[in-house]
Amino acid sequence: MGVLSNLEPQKVFYYFEEITKIPHGSGNVGQISDYLVEFARSRNLEVIQDELKNVIIFKEATPGYEAEPAVILQGHMDMVAVKEPNCPKDMKTEGLQVAIDGDFVYAEHTSLGGDDGIAVAYALALLDAEDIPHPRLEVVITVDEEVGMDGAREIDLSMLKGNRLVNLDSEEEGVFLTGCAGGARVNCRLPLKKESGTGTVCRLYIGGLLGGHSGEEIQKERGNSNMLFGRVLRNLSRFWTVRLIRVEGGLADNAIPRETKAELLFSGDFGDSRRDSEGQIGSAGLQASWAQDLQERLEQLKTEIAAELATKDPGFEMRWEFENGGEVLALSAEDTCRAGAMLAALPNGVQSMSADMPGLVETSLNLGILKLDENGLNAEFSVRSSLESAKDALIGKLDAVTELAGGSVSVSGAYPGWKYRADSPLRDKMIRVYGEMYGREPRVKAIHAGLECGLLGSKIRNLDCVSIGPDMQAIHTTEERLSISSTGRVWEYLLRFLAQKEGV
Repeated sequence: MGVLSNLEPQKVFYYFEEITKIPHGSGNVGQISDYLVEFARSRNLEVIQDELKNVIIFKEATPGYEAEPAVILQGHMDMVAVKEPNCPKDMKTEGLQVAIDGDFVYAEHTSLGGDDGIAVAYALALLDAEDIPHPRLEVVITVDEEVGMDGAREIDLSMLKGNRLVNLDSEEEGVFLTGCAGGARVNCRLPLKKESGTGTVCRLYIGGLLGGHSGEEIQKERGNSNMLFGRVLRNLSRFWTVRLIRVEGGLADNAIPRETKAELLFSGDFGDSRRDSEGQIGSAGLQASWAQDLQERLEQLKTEIAAELATKDPGFEMRWEFENGGEVLALSAEDTCRAGAMLAALPNGVQSMSADMPGLVETSLNLGILKLDENGLNAEFSVRSSLESAKDALIGKLDAVTELAGGSVSVSGAYPGWKYRADSPLRDKMIRVYGEMYGREPRVKAIHAGLECGLLGSKIRNLDCVSIGPDMQAIHTTEERLSISSTGRVWEYLLRFLAQKEGV
């Protein structure tokens, strides 16, 4: 028996647990895609699998529903696969270890993949049932949504008969999403070369942060470990001769990074490494105080940042250790200064709020991945905006700062926003059914996070779309939680919605 076998609705949680047994991080979707195809074929359902591994499954209407408009159910099969620093699990080859805590399902030491495994589980439970009344179902499960919506961008939907789409990629029950921001992935690349050197190596760790989804939680102003590292590097490089050996932080452009690890080389003896307040190399007479000065400066930075994040991100940690190193490869002091200056100048976080919808972030960006490789420094951002012109202007700002530092910018994975539709028969019906079930109307809103609805709307003529889902917490992190009771209520709502005929 599975861990979730006693939960209701049984079929939904059965398929959800089956999905968690299959590695399905973004870019690693072959097994889960093949599982979906085999599921359909074993039930004699028409199925299409394209070259990217997108899957479309069709199920004809049950008796009495043949004349009802077809419903497209849509979600994505990939998840943001992250784990705790000391977790030995290989998420590319191993499944998750799910567990139950009160009303929540979670995965031990890793993200859960409720985003968007629950959409797939809902769809499979519907497709597997013989006793649920419904119109024609067209189930669209895309790949690699979390890394740029690549599946939705390339999928062919010309064979679909429906234009009413229920996206199951939301994380708040009772909220109907009817619009979202557009976005793009932007890589700021600074060409840099390493040279051999000797001196004192400092291993620096910045972490303990909450992280989170860069669309849903960017307005919470949580700490971004990559940006904090840039702040520390800029500060140190102004007053010491420091050379960057390595830096690596973040796992995805659309996840607020929780930890960044770096190694710094302080060249020569202590006297040669110290700079004065004007940035000039100090005299050998400063040797005795250099180590203490550096320790004090690091402690001061740690105290300042901790105070700034005390309420927003109270788990902030900053640790370091020194050791005398042999010969290592590191950037020059000048290139390190340039890298630190660029990181300090790059924007991050909320840039503007919507004037039309109070409380909605209009434009933002997140430095999700920072890494020094053999060719230079890569700073990868997720840029979002509900205004295309504002998105382009922000990308232009990244380009300008990077160009001034001597680098260049590349843009990929761009996707359009999803504009609110004034006339929506689907939304009207969904609101009516919700009101009948709960005696109140749902909240109808737009979000700053990106959804595939904008891309799908460019492929389906006159698309009428609403996004819903059960309550989830801390998606894209190891604290991700899926509410059991909410999953059940959303399931019952889906059944009621599908059973409701037009005009009734």
